[in-house]
Amino acid sequence: MKFLDQCKIFIRSGNGGAGAVSFRREKFIPNGGPDGGDGGKGGDVWIEAKDGLNTLIDYRYQQHFKARTGTHGMGRQMHGANAEDIVLYVPVGTEVFEEDHETLIVDLDEPGKRHLLALGGNGGWGNTRFKGPINQAPKFALPGQDGEEKWIWLRLKLIADAGLVGLPNAGKSTFLAASSSAKPKIADYPFTTLVPNLGVIDLGPEQRFVMADIPGLIEGASEGAGLGTKFLGHVERTKVLIHLIDGTQEDPVKAYKTIRKELNAYDEILGSKTELVAINKIDSLDADARKKLVTKIKKVSGQTPYLISGVTGEGVRDLLFAALETIQGEKPETAQAEAASAYNPWDNA
Repeated sequence: MKFLDQCKIFIRSGNGGAGAVSFRREKFIPNGGPDGGDGGKGGDVWIEAKDGLNTLIDYRYQQHFKARTGTHGMGRQMHGANAEDIVLYVPVGTEVFEEDHETLIVDLDEPGKRHLLALGGNGGWGNTRFKGPINQAPKFALPGQDGEEKWIWLRLKLIADAGLVGLPNAGKSTFLAASSSAKPKIADYPFTTLVPNLGVIDLGPEQRFVMADIPGLIEGASEGAGLGTKFLGHVERTKVLIHLIDGTQEDPVKAYKTIRKELNAYDEILGSKTELVAINKIDSLDADARKKLVTKIKKVSGQTPYLISGVTGEGVRDLLFAALETIQGEKPETAQAEAASAYNPWDNA
């Protein structure tokens, strides 16, 4: 299924049904009087977060959603039926904005969360409502109220506990594939990943979290270079960022600084998130090269980087438990000891 995380749609709630002008005309009932019924209410437009969805692709092919008009009132004081509501189902994590793309209407960050986008118009009163001692035969009724209409933006921000960031070809997809059952596209050229990928990391009973692999960033991404800010929003909800650095590239320190600069430039909150730094592809480095690289990265990042290899699985488990510690607030030794005795995803590797 094609991934789509942003779209613009038009919504319109239904008009109310018109009230009826009617009079009783029955044998043996003189001066029957008015008996026009009220019109029905127009349909509302709702939006609801639903589990199992991970893209807005359905709204690519249908952009207009209009609720029906309420049924008009009829004689014999028969009221019109209310029109059915329209419910738009979207993935959990979808934000709804006004047409200006800045004013947030609602953030659907929980399954089942629902919001009224457009209220249907009330039905008009029939002439029965207006009879009285002075005007005993009113010959008018009210039309139904108009519904509401507007354009809105839908923007999906994936719900993930951890986010993978790094330059293109840092090995993020390989790391995700080695850590979970996800099967992202893996190749030896930049921008292999063109859409975010999600993987469930299973470290044992009640030791699970969701990790998002974000397409590679480049210098100037916060201003639109490369894939730009298109996917940076997907790591805004994460509790920890896993920053992967290709240990075999020419200047790993510059790579680290580039990503940090773009994260800070995109959003202050994103730049201040807890970060775990990892040097990837260590299977291609000897012991001396690893030691020198750790010293350099520690100097610029302020923390001792993890040494991992997405290909061989070396160091991956330690990094995952460190991420789990940050997400759940547990001590890494306790979390690892409990899960290691029950489950090890590399036992059969």
